[in-house]
Amino acid sequence: MNHPQPPETSDKPLATGERLPKTELKDFGPEAVKEILAIAAKYPDKLAATLPALHIAQRDFGFVGLDAMKAVAKALSIPEGHVFGVASFYSMYQKHPVGRHHIQVCTNISCALRGAAKLLEKVSERTGVEPGAGPSADGEWSVEEVECLASCGSGPCLQVNHDIYDEDVDEAKLESILEGCKRGEYRAWAK
Repeated sequence: MNHPQPPETSDKPLATGERLPKTELKDFGPEAVKEILAIAAKYPDKLAATLPALHIAQRDFGFVGLDAMKAVAKALSIPEGHVFGVASFYSMYQKHPVGRHHIQVCTNISCALRGAAKLLEKVSERTGVEPGAGPSADGEWSVEEVECLASCGSGPCLQVNHDIYDEDVDEAKLESILEGCKRGEYRAWAK
């Protein structure tokens, strides 16, 4: 069986995190560090603050690349490997740039049986962005096909940034959601 990517042939192969896109920001500002430390103080172990610190990193960096992960490790004084392991495990952390309006469409079996493929197609048509292709040229839209948004009983389901829509998302509802995005009714995914 042929692998879709050729094997690494460099004398100095890159580690997984080093293959992630780079961000302009390289470290947290003092306010973000203060916010992270205040969160960490609520836990008996600083490692427990990794998830909320990664949310702050995603907010400030725009996505959780290697620099964001290193900044979290530095702010919490915890191993970089721990932060990388947590960030790479959870799908709620974007590892690549996304648009101001990041739309995730669940295509798992429950949603698939209720028209998720058609919904994903319509989202792509209306935004002009293919799933996983990164943000649109204007930075407004990105589309991602996901496995589950935890609403198996009422799909098809989609999520715009942090807001989930799971009740009868048909073409009319999709149109309403996209128009709401254009009017600024949704909190942007990133700065």
